[in-house]
Amino acid sequence: MVKSGKKWNMISFIGKYYHNLDQKGRVILPSSIREVLANKYSSGKLYLTTAPFDKALHLYPLEEWIKLEDKIRQLPKSDESVIYFLRRVIASATPCEMDKQGRILIPYEYRKDAGINSEVVIVGQIDRVEIWDKDTWDSVTDPSKVDIKRIQDGLAKYGL
Repeated sequence: MVKSGKKWNMISFIGKYYHNLDQKGRVILPSSIREVLANKYSSGKLYLTTAPFDKALHLYPLEEWIKLEDKIRQLPKSDESVIYFLRRVIASATPCEMDKQGRILIPYEYRKDAGINSEVVIVGQIDRVEIWDKDTWDSVTDPSKVDIKRIQDGLAKYGL
């Protein structure tokens, strides 16, 4: 965050927010997420796609999506991991617009693929946003369901 006058401006997507889908499958993006979109990204365009391994969705600003595509273009298209990523993530990507109320539509097929019902958790991940069904999020972030020692050791390698 950067202090601007007496207000802190978010410079990356962070935080965890709980929201409900409306009857049309729309969800409002939290004001801090909208603030980052407005202040850091000039295009206002978004891409929605399935997560590569989780039952979740990823939302990218156009500028971050372009960086991801540039990385993918450099990889060998014959590599099994790259093929999987192309099929799972790139093939499912769709442009997504935020309306004047700050909502995005999550198409039915995407909700179904991610197991999203009515309650969602919107999670900032620095350069992208994740959208989870609340029950799935609660399950994957439950400390009793992960090998804490293995995670601690893995993070210690990175100085975290």
